[in-house]
Amino acid sequence: MKAVIPIRYEDIKEWLLKRHYALRLPSISFTYGLVVAREIKGICTFGVPASPSLCKGICGKDYKDLVLEFNRLCIEEDMPRNSASYLIGRSIRQLPSPRILVSYADTGQGHIGYVYQATNWLYTGLTKARTDIFTGGMKHSRHYDKDGNYSKRQSRTAKHRYIYFHRCSPVIKSSLRYPILPYPKGDSLRYKANSPIAKQGVLV
Repeated sequence: MKAVIPIRYEDIKEWLLKRHYALRLPSISFTYGLVVAREIKGICTFGVPASPSLCKGICGKDYKDLVLEFNRLCIEEDMPRNSASYLIGRSIRQLPSPRILVSYADTGQGHIGYVYQATNWLYTGLTKARTDIFTGGMKHSRHYDKDGNYSKRQSRTAKHRYIYFHRCSPVIKSSLRYPILPYPKGDSLRYKANSPIAKQGVLV
């Protein structure tokens, strides 16, 4: 029997540090797991976006506090193809509402965002490619203090941006500041997510 349930922050750390291509922990407010026979087979997380301007920019400052980023998704390699859609859909149902959700598919990783298309997110175009400051490791410049070494730079590739209105009123939906565009198509690459982690079980 499978189910999607809230899980502890401790249960997702290894997944994100060993199995997600970003190899780091984002801001996390809500965590959910796809559980099969009491074993976690996939996880997804939602958190407050790091950029205040993003929160204001989607539907305006009146609704900035409703914005959450769907920021991580990992599924075991041996799970059926529709498992990601199943996990996303049932996780969103458990979020407090209303919420304005935003997520990104990284073109630099060969991602199109088909899982968002399959779960009826709105496509609002590509972000701009840019250059970030890094001092090594996986940390972005905003994580460093004023004494940091800002001599190194790294390109941030453009990302497909998707929006989902979770139990939002027509007034909130009509406040969307991005155009709704046709879904992009193309070949989508999959990265390997099979680094070994401790087997994790939960009671359901």
